[in-house]
Amino acid sequence: MKSFYDFNRSSPEERQQQYKYYPEMALFHIALREELGEEEYNAFYRAEQEAQKRSITPMSHQTSRKWVTV
Repeated sequence: MKSFYDFNRSSPEERQQQYKYYPEMALFHIALREELGEEEYNAFYRAEQEAQKRSITPMSHQTSRKWVTV
């Protein structure tokens, strides 16, 4: 399943799917967009996309019996 930041925001169909699958995140972003300027919001969104791409595998998905260090 796609993350919130994997959807194409310029496509109305994908934006509708994004809001359907992540309603709370969508409401947060709508409110954030109202509070921030367009440039600030776009910078925030890009930063969140980058952070999502660099996310670390959750501990529940670790297959090794040893602790993994960064």
